[in-house]
Amino acid sequence: MRSTCVRIAIDAMGGDHAPNEIVAGAVRASEELGVKVLLVGDPQTIASALPPKTNLERVEIVPAEEAIAMDEEPLNAVRRKRKASINVAMDLVKQQQADAIFSAGHSGAAMASALLRLGRLPGVDRPAIGTVFPTIKAGKPVLILDVGANVDCRPKFLEQFAVIGSIYSQYVLGTGEPKVGLLNIGEEDTKGNELALRTHQLLKENTHIRFIGNAEGRDVLSGEFDVIVCDGFVGNILLKFAEAIGGVILQILREELPQGLHGQIGTAILKPNLKRIKQRMDHAEHGGALLLGVSGVCLIGHGSSQAPSVFNAIRMAKEAVDNQVMQQLQSQYEILHSTSD
Repeated sequence: MRSTCVRIAIDAMGGDHAPNEIVAGAVRASEELGVKVLLVGDPQTIASALPPKTNLERVEIVPAEEAIAMDEEPLNAVRRKRKASINVAMDLVKQQQADAIFSAGHSGAAMASALLRLGRLPGVDRPAIGTVFPTIKAGKPVLILDVGANVDCRPKFLEQFAVIGSIYSQYVLGTGEPKVGLLNIGEEDTKGNELALRTHQLLKENTHIRFIGNAEGRDVLSGEFDVIVCDGFVGNILLKFAEAIGGVILQILREELPQGLHGQIGTAILKPNLKRIKQRMDHAEHGGALLLGVSGVCLIGHGSSQAPSVFNAIRMAKEAVDNQVMQQLQSQYEILHSTSD
């Protein structure tokens, strides 16, 4: 019988700031969220990064002999380095010694390892990385997928993303009847390349989703769509651009606030509002993105993730486990897949 404490496997060697920032965020999560974190990687390196007086009842170091670098070809590296930290962490989930996994390392390697070790949900050809964007309508986020797992896509992959995204939006984000859009260069049905045209037709004919048409770039944050699908090439560019815009706007706000005594008073008055703006726009507040379509809770973080991002990613992983995200996705997708055969 498994422990009631949620256990999160952490690829402690993955990311630009590993292991120090990864460990710091994980330890904070163990203290504030009550989860047990399994830090996977080089034991000595991880141990040296642990803060003093770390509660070792909620933090465990799991040895891994290797790590996968960002410049390695993902599938070959995952197969060749069987004892790499991402593989060892993924095996913990497969063997039910952990309930979820988080990695800020090579996203392609994380996906390859998840496919090889956890497998796909029945009927899913390609998993997608789904991330939640804020919109101009407060409390009404939009789920974008894929944002990097699949650079090249077939129309049926995008159709599956739409179905998986609709289920996630409905059962996890609480959207009553998710409105689905296809990211395209125009609203008209006849716009776009061959992939967009063929995908549009599939989505239009799919009775299991509420497809409302194409979404242009300006529509992404409008709040009119609950789920927007695109291939991973376009989605990753969109994700990185959105992150940059958020940072630019926050920097401009800081620079344009008045200086001197009046500026200090004004800043003090505006501080709560600025904090809420930051929370809505800063990717660190969201932490990571779910790899949807694999048989396990897998979160992929930004390569630049620091402790706050890691903490929030672990919070997301805990919420996914607590809300039985995988069970919902698997049961609902199996029903839809069986009725469409």
